[in-house]
Amino acid sequence: MSDPREWIAASKLPGIGPATLARLRQEGLCITRLLRAEITLPPTIRLRRDTLEAIHQFQYQGPLFTEADQLWQQAGTLGIQVLGLDHADYPELLAAIPDPPLALWLKGEVTALNVPQLGVVGSRHASRSGVQLAYDFASALAQSGVIACSGLALGIDAAAHQACVDADCATVAVLGTGVDRIYPRRHQRLSEQILASGGALVSEYPPGTAPLQGHFPRRNRIISGLSVGTLVVEAALRSGSLITARQALEQGREVFAIPGSIHNPLSRGCHALIREGATLVETIAQVVEQLGSILGLMVPEQKPAREATPLPDASLSPELQQLLQHIPWEPLWLDHLVSESGLPLSRLQALLMQLELEGLITLASSRVCRIR
Repeated sequence: MSDPREWIAASKLPGIGPATLARLRQEGLCITRLLRAEITLPPTIRLRRDTLEAIHQFQYQGPLFTEADQLWQQAGTLGIQVLGLDHADYPELLAAIPDPPLALWLKGEVTALNVPQLGVVGSRHASRSGVQLAYDFASALAQSGVIACSGLALGIDAAAHQACVDADCATVAVLGTGVDRIYPRRHQRLSEQILASGGALVSEYPPGTAPLQGHFPRRNRIISGLSVGTLVVEAALRSGSLITARQALEQGREVFAIPGSIHNPLSRGCHALIREGATLVETIAQVVEQLGSILGLMVPEQKPAREATPLPDASLSPELQQLLQHIPWEPLWLDHLVSESGLPLSRLQALLMQLELEGLITLASSRVCRIR
């Protein structure tokens, strides 16, 4: 394995983007050997002048070497590991994508990176039912040996991570910041739980990196790259989740999407992916079936825990059961429900509260929608 400082320096070389890296890899050239002056470039590859100057600086322990050395020492102080592309623990799936991170910064258990993972992504502003679906799918998979990989964002990401934590399983959170800067800040406790449960926080950005807007779309390729497939729970037509899904397709990975109501804007991204060839899934068994031998050896064909038991309709009072039959799976205005059910508004609100406590419906903005 190369000196981690070489990979840190390589990741900071100007003019070295995905296309140049791909060409170097096609030629069988390792960029760290170039930094050590052990190889020369073939005539077919020409680097920018500032790139060559930076390489020269590193070789003579100039500014680039000093920066890489300082970051490496800072990582050690913070308990952060640095995995270069040739490190024994660098995930094989991630290394296989066209533009893998040259240096991966990790806090937590490095073994979590090589546990089979499914990317679970979706809206930051997910509905209650979407959050529950993400939690149920991630929980069932985690208990079967396939952990969730997501981005520690609000909504779907957080639900997937929390499901793994609650199951006392590892989960991998890919950050768009340094792993010492949790974003959003309200997920500080969740990040601590991830580490305590044997999971990992990873990033291609060095310690101290702030949450810049351009970092998050770029980190999505790492989520899909670490995973055997990506599950999109809820997503708008223009969202980071769709970027992740399309990167997964480009990387040759499976993409799954959960359908929803045609009236829900957060279903449109999933429906677009399904039209483009993503697999429509409603149960864990369907995920397993599509992945075939990859996950078939690890995950029994089972439904999420909430689907394994009958819905609690039979335990409801006749009045609640009757009201539930009037509530559709799409949002319905309460005044319409008053007309359809024939119940006074005060009585209707009391019954709806009971159904919401049972987890059967969701109430928002004077509208009601069945979720189970």
